[in-house]
Amino acid sequence: MKKRLFSFCLLFISTGLLAQEPDAAQLHETAKQFMRGGDWTNAVLVLNKALAKEPGSIAIQKDLALTYYYQRDFAKAREVIKPLLDRDDADVQVYQIAGNIYKALQESKDAEKMYRKAIKKYPNSGALYAEFGELLWMMNENFACIEQWEQGIKTDPGYAGNYYYASRYYFFTTDKVWALLYGEMFINMESYSSKTAEIKNLLLDSYKKFFVVDPKAKPSKNKNEFTDAFMTVMNQNSSVISNGITTESLIMLRTRFLLDWNKLYAAKFPFRLFDHHKQLLQEGMFDAYNQWIFEAAGDLAKYESWTKLNAEQYSEFTRFQKSKLFKVPAGQYYKAAN
Repeated sequence: MKKRLFSFCLLFISTGLLAQEPDAAQLHETAKQFMRGGDWTNAVLVLNKALAKEPGSIAIQKDLALTYYYQRDFAKAREVIKPLLDRDDADVQVYQIAGNIYKALQESKDAEKMYRKAIKKYPNSGALYAEFGELLWMMNENFACIEQWEQGIKTDPGYAGNYYYASRYYFFTTDKVWALLYGEMFINMESYSSKTAEIKNLLLDSYKKFFVVDPKAKPSKNKNEFTDAFMTVMNQNSSVISNGITTESLIMLRTRFLLDWNKLYAAKFPFRLFDHHKQLLQEGMFDAYNQWIFEAAGDLAKYESWTKLNAEQYSEFTRFQKSKLFKVPAGQYYKAAN
């Protein structure tokens, strides 16, 4: 009797332990917690256990490749991600992870081949265009990289990354119009990211160089009505910056530009950035907005002083800036020549 009771207890205990063993989904969630904490060793351990239970899971394999990448075990990361590239269910994230791994391994040609395949599969992914353009930039393919970023802006106007890269690209060319426009669009999409301060500085420097004529610059062969309109309105109001580019002179310039643009070109060229300016002007926040961009870039101490002297205005603008969604609608792409 005792023997049978002992055997029953053993069976009960072992059955209970089996019942408590986590499944693949639970193990995956545990691994994600380790990933969030930066514990890559434990994340790899648990992800491999999860993968043993569900070998075909693309989600688990993506996280395993990503964890190896963060561990800087790039060869192992490539080993995990490479088979996923040929799967029908490979999503954009699979290709993004693979791209980062190939870049880390300095396997540029494999990365280029992979991105071309990815974009063919996902032709409307702004993220893929941004990262492929970055790769081409690293390969010194300067004209090819801007083509990717422009295509990303055109096909996926809500993705911020392409505006970031394109604004930096144009800053180092004679085309300051698009350095200004793309840069300001970016900081409205990512108002508080790590790249925001960099682009604010770029915008201030671009305005300082905008009215300086480079004698070596060759006139563009491509006719662009939008760019010509922008230049015309800027130049006809340039007298307000005769004594130099300051936050105050830029506020005057940009206010006059906006008023003239709305009278002359807004109907022909609807543009989300200028609509945003118009809203800020109507709601009495345009000064604060320009302070946030240009004074913060030019003289941070002076900007901090301004925020203290104008606490209510600053607080109102900050609430608005953090709550608004800056989204560029389709059909407002004007960079192509016409």
